[in-house]
Amino acid sequence: GNMVEWCLPQDIDLEGVEFKSMASGSHKIQSDFIYFRKGLCFGLACFANMPVESELERGARMKSVGILSPSYTLLYRYMHFLENQVRHQLEMPGHYSHLEAFYDDKKGVLPDSKGTATSQQPVHWLPSIHKYMYPEMKITHPAGCMSQFIKFFGEQILVLWKFALLRKRILIFSPPPVGVVCYRVYCCCCLANVSLPGLGGTVPESKPFFYVNVADIEMLETEVSYVACTTEKIFEEKRDLYDVYVDNQNVKTHHEHLQPLLKINNADKEKYRRLNDQRQMLMYSQEVGEDCSSCEEDLFILFFMEQNNRIFQTLMEVSASQDKTLTADHARGMGLDPQGDRSFLMDLLEVYGIDVMLVIDNPCCT
Repeated sequence: GNMVEWCLPQDIDLEGVEFKSMASGSHKIQSDFIYFRKGLCFGLACFANMPVESELERGARMKSVGILSPSYTLLYRYMHFLENQVRHQLEMPGHYSHLEAFYDDKKGVLPDSKGTATSQQPVHWLPSIHKYMYPEMKITHPAGCMSQFIKFFGEQILVLWKFALLRKRILIFSPPPVGVVCYRVYCCCCLANVSLPGLGGTVPESKPFFYVNVADIEMLETEVSYVACTTEKIFEEKRDLYDVYVDNQNVKTHHEHLQPLLKINNADKEKYRRLNDQRQMLMYSQEVGEDCSSCEEDLFILFFMEQNNRIFQTLMEVSASQDKTLTADHARGMGLDPQGDRSFLMDLLEVYGIDVMLVIDNPCCT
């Protein structure tokens, strides 16, 4: 099995991290990177696999080198360092001086499970978690992770958007490599950004758990909302752990009341068309050399944040009105399909505890 070979500080609880930092099935690939969650911290590890002439190691040496931080938003900065270090560890096992120097330079005070600092060392590096999950997460792929996400899922991102906004438990399955799938987890969480003050203090936060495996089952059983990915097919059978299961581009749910949300309606198609139009305009302005400081990642995040803000702004205005009646015109004004999004709206009102009366009739037969 996997084992932790070396770590600093030596007294930190790393139980299970040896399975989080090396995805199941990684022995079939040469290299990968992996985001994961450990307690209140997030981790990034780089994995590499090197053939060796050793019977003891069964012809292959596999290692992961990773770091933990209270926030995942800055971890990408150290990807290159970790990639170099895992190569170094494969070629010269047991030489940790670079890692020690890195730790001494970057170490901060990690919060314990109660949220208090566990060490008296000075805080050198403790970035705050971005309030609206708007990390400056530059992606290793030239196209950027948002455009890959859109190309991969197409119109299905509108289905994922609804499930993310309803704070459902979303589990994404994919065989290794898992790095790009970790970015899909991040993109999914970005779909649910809302920047209106005073909204949903009682609503569970959208938690990116990134990579999970069977060792996380006990923890997942207690979660009411998360987005995670796995390389372990066994999870598909454990239906009590998730609401939505994503296998490649196939988004499915075993909950009957959520089935209507899997259908793409006309309002979804219109949103997808608008998103693509905006992307095309952005690409054109970059081609003709205009000063284009906003990038595709920003456009994607702002597109969904504005959409979400418009929905909740309308719902809050209606709930503050005298008759509290939400009509088909309101639904259209929010960019929703009055009939196709009826069950989505009902769920949204329940999840966020918004007191309005829905008077959108179901279409009757003629």
